[in-house]
Amino acid sequence: MNGPLLIFDKSALQGLNVDESLWLDTFYRSNVTPLFFVETLADLEKQVRSGRTPEDVVGSIARKTPEQQASANIHHFSVLLSELSGNVEVDMEHPKPVIGGGQPVMLGDSKGLIFRNPPEEEALIRWQAGEFLQVERNMAKAWRRSLSLADNSLLYSTFKKMYETYQRPKTLAELKALADAILSIVRQDWILGFGMHLVGVSLEQQALVMKRWSLSGKPAIRRFAPYFFYVVSVDMFFYLGMAADLISRERASHKIDVAYLYYLPFCNVFTSTDKLHVNIAPLFMTSDQTFVAGPDLKHDLGKLDAHYGALPEEGRNTGTISFAKTPPDDSDLLTTRLWDKHLPNWRRERDNPVELSEAAKAALLGLVKRFTDESTPLDSSTPVLLRDVAALTMQRKVSSQKGKWRRFSPEMEADSREQK
Repeated sequence: MNGPLLIFDKSALQGLNVDESLWLDTFYRSNVTPLFFVETLADLEKQVRSGRTPEDVVGSIARKTPEQQASANIHHFSVLLSELSGNVEVDMEHPKPVIGGGQPVMLGDSKGLIFRNPPEEEALIRWQAGEFLQVERNMAKAWRRSLSLADNSLLYSTFKKMYETYQRPKTLAELKALADAILSIVRQDWILGFGMHLVGVSLEQQALVMKRWSLSGKPAIRRFAPYFFYVVSVDMFFYLGMAADLISRERASHKIDVAYLYYLPFCNVFTSTDKLHVNIAPLFMTSDQTFVAGPDLKHDLGKLDAHYGALPEEGRNTGTISFAKTPPDDSDLLTTRLWDKHLPNWRRERDNPVELSEAAKAALLGLVKRFTDESTPLDSSTPVLLRDVAALTMQRKVSSQKGKWRRFSPEMEADSREQK
């Protein structure tokens, strides 16, 4: 997989045409959040103008959703619970998707993991063809109903009382500083207890986590559960912002917009056209991350489309997988600058590729095929550590053509058909 790790919201993808979305999928590794799927599904219940049906709108978004270099991140609450229970350590320094659904398998004495298309990706494939299950339509109705019934009045009142002690911020930057300051001075047991209540951890689970924290010597929560601490900081910012009237409490969808920030530790680049994202996402991103406004990314993808459109037809027919392995060596392109920032060695690796021998390639493909076809599934609850895995296979369905662009050469497509 090539490119910086990208998270997008629905607004960013809606702004692209299909050809531009092809280049997004070519030069970026996409981490697709659960929020994107839910936002897209919710469009099934929208009243659409200009004669388009909700199915048309959802199908259009699905056709532009990355597939070649995309992974579906598991829900942030699942990550939180796994971290709080001590089952996983979340790497906050090196962004990567947190994916689930891997099937543990055994082949002889060797263990493996096979990741097949998750339900969300299977749904996108159906949505592209205009096929929607009744359960998805029901989910869409429930989602829009929950937004319309959302009531932030109690939390508004609770956090407003904090301004009897702290000075009310006047800007979003001051708000972020205040939320960080509060979390730096309050008791650690308060952060853990109130934070778990804030994010929705059950009372039974709260008691277990509190016990684990106590047995661990009551360390700082930032060290005990860094991802949990980060999510609590996002929620503190949001509710303090509402209480200061810096974030509107009239728009229930604001909570969904803010929830995209929960996934920032799992990306290099975040892109959106949403005004709230434009204003607050950079406040939560590190110097090693980049926020890109949706129109800026669209403009750059359009320039890439024009650049490759100027190639001779013979060259284009070899497929983007052959002629667009890396972006053009042109720092005027935003995509190239993002590669330079987040993948600083890409030119050296491009110019000095590590080539496997034909025998090694054949052996590797043979091993993967054996794990796929001959391995024995293990119970999904069986713990499998990555260091013990002999083979890790990720299966995904990728369309051979997107917009006017061919991804693979005719020969590669023919070989693929023969192997089926």
